[in-house]
Amino acid sequence: MLRVAIIGCGKIADAHAAEIQRIDGSKIVAVCDSEPLMAMQLADRFEVPHQFGNAHSLLEEVKPDVVHITTPPESHLSLAMECIEAGANVYVEKPFTLNFADAGLLLQAATRKGVKVTVGHDDQFRHVARRMRDVVATGYLGTPVHMEGFYCYNLDDPVYAKALLGDNKHWVRRLPGKLLHNLISHGVARIAEFLTGDAQEVIAHGFVSPFLRSIGETDIIDELRVIVNQGDELTAYFTFSSQMRPSMREFRIYGTKNGLFMDPDHETLIKLPGSRFKSYAETFIPPLQFARQYWSNVRTNFRTFLRSDLHMKAGMKFLIESFYRSITDGTPVPIPYREILLTAKLMDSIFAQLAEAQKLRVAESDLVCV
Repeated sequence: MLRVAIIGCGKIADAHAAEIQRIDGSKIVAVCDSEPLMAMQLADRFEVPHQFGNAHSLLEEVKPDVVHITTPPESHLSLAMECIEAGANVYVEKPFTLNFADAGLLLQAATRKGVKVTVGHDDQFRHVARRMRDVVATGYLGTPVHMEGFYCYNLDDPVYAKALLGDNKHWVRRLPGKLLHNLISHGVARIAEFLTGDAQEVIAHGFVSPFLRSIGETDIIDELRVIVNQGDELTAYFTFSSQMRPSMREFRIYGTKNGLFMDPDHETLIKLPGSRFKSYAETFIPPLQFARQYWSNVRTNFRTFLRSDLHMKAGMKFLIESFYRSITDGTPVPIPYREILLTAKLMDSIFAQLAEAQKLRVAESDLVCV
């Protein structure tokens, strides 16, 4: 039985606790938050026997096998390090750390102590994402040559977005990439999974949407366009938008043979054949083939629903369960450390470029004023 603890008892901690309780062979034995009331409420809702106000007491008294860190990102490194030094395996919510250097330090410490670490990129483990990975493994794509990822976020969200926009001291504003830092790692990690080289060129352009400017917000970049180039072998486009409609989180990957289109919101995977039909057949047969594939996705999703496994956090459950199995059975961690590092590296590059562009805009504005 794996003894599990959760540090950080905010909204996302509820999702972690709910999924942990779905997994056989694991038990939540303690929760921790610097605000005692938060820890008490989470413990009451999920019948957790122990609650603490600091990580040191939790680690010393309970000695958990696994710790889930669900605090704001600026505390991830220090808390994860403390857990690792205490001999605990660690699941860190996204974003993993504030930067690439911190990610490297954390993973090095885990390797040195002989414990395992993963990051909460649960979007990569939704049912449809796993189906896509299985198709790629068959060689269907050939050699990947290009990817396109979209990750949208609706700023009309009544809880998170309004709290952020209405609070000039919100913790998201302290992140190097602010709103983007807390949201884009899912989309960037999906691209990082298929990048094979060690050197990527990143070109990033970000701006504050007209909508945010209209309400007086000039500090939060909510529109981002990124090009990633891995030599002359593989390229990727990544788009983050709060304004684009439909609001989507789609992913496309194209190879030398065929392509794939994945829509996580609709749990839909479509194969894109690389060959074409002759003459007018191209206008009739492909639409029928796509219709058949969409109907197949409906049947697959309905069967998953009947198994009571079609829920919003199914990807999180699979990721947690796979991570726990890597601890108990010695299987590989579900997200290779290389992908965690590459995701952090790409995000560092994006935020550095956005910060430099902001400095230039401020300098140009000052010159105009002079």
